Amino acid sequence: MSRLFIPKNYKPLLNIHQNELAIRLIKECFQQNLSSALRLHRTTGPLFVLQGMGINDDLNGVERAVTFPIKDLEDKKAEVVHSLAKWKRLTLATQSIKPGYGIYTDMNAIRADEELDNIHSIYVDQWDWERVILPEQRNIKYLKQIVKSIYNAMIRTEFNVCEQYTMIQPVLAQDIFFIHSEELRQMYPDKTPKEREYLITKEKGSVFIIGIGGKLGDGKPHDLRAPDYDDWTTLNEDGFEGLNGDLLIWNNILEQALELSSMGIRVDKTALLRQLKLTGKEERLDLYFHKKLMADELPLSIGGGIGQSRLCMLLLHKAHIGEVQASIWPDDMREQCENLGFSLI
Repeated sequence: MSRLFIPKNYKPLLNIHQNELAIRLIKECFQQNLSSALRLHRTTGPLFVLQGMGINDDLNGVERAVTFPIKDLEDKKAEVVHSLAKWKRLTLATQSIKPGYGIYTDMNAIRADEELDNIHSIYVDQWDWERVILPEQRNIKYLKQIVKSIYNAMIRTEFNVCEQYTMIQPVLAQDIFFIHSEELRQMYPDKTPKEREYLITKEKGSVFIIGIGGKLGDGKPHDLRAPDYDDWTTLNEDGFEGLNGDLLIWNNILEQALELSSMGIRVDKTALLRQLKLTGKEERLDLYFHKKLMADELPLSIGGGIGQSRLCMLLLHKAHIGEVQASIWPDDMREQCENLGFSLI
């Protein structure tokens, strides 16, 4: 049976035609707000990259990339991207982007190992963005500044949606609450990371959890992160490790914390060497991306991804991500949704 959460008395607020128009409105408004807030210009991103170059994002290190051979390249294998975390940094260098400016692109991925439910799909669509920074900006204060700018872009987008569709009421809190994952662990020492996320997000509404990837006081990380894009081991001025984090919003429909974005200040040479050693991945230093970074051929940067369908389902008060994106779902999940009065695209 499918992992479907059934909210009580749920009914979509928009009909099919309104739904499609509202999705377009959100995507157009948010990317305009994001690009102006962070001074990003749009660039074209790849659907796949060559295998064995260290460019693809390996996420938690266990997800399998969708691969295929390329006939005209002597059957060299390409991988459908998981995200564009490292590709974007290469592109910043290629385009000679100056500090204070950056790029964003539409990222489309296939994650075949995803467990399908109300918020997880094998099709992932997000705005991937990356911005060049100066050495003195590699700190937690700057990370929080960027997070606030992105969150404000979401609030402005939500205002536009509610103005256009008066049956929709705003859900985003006016302020975002910052907390380090170790502080969160100490608040709820007997809870799992997901339970901690649930409790703090239900209380605060909008939360940014800092420090994802490094071991906490109990010897376990809040969540896993690849060792070669986000910096999750540098000590910050708040006395904790980590210059990255996740943005979570309380979802009243599903009664859970919804992760909208993962972002962070990227590794410099020192952090890369440290994190590769910690994770036993030092062989990656022989890969194309890592050689470029160690040779000082890539700029310092901050970047992340923002879920397009997740933002749409949140702002449009949807119970299932399949109401705002076209994907493949288990037959029993589709049937259950139909019986409840709404359809999956």
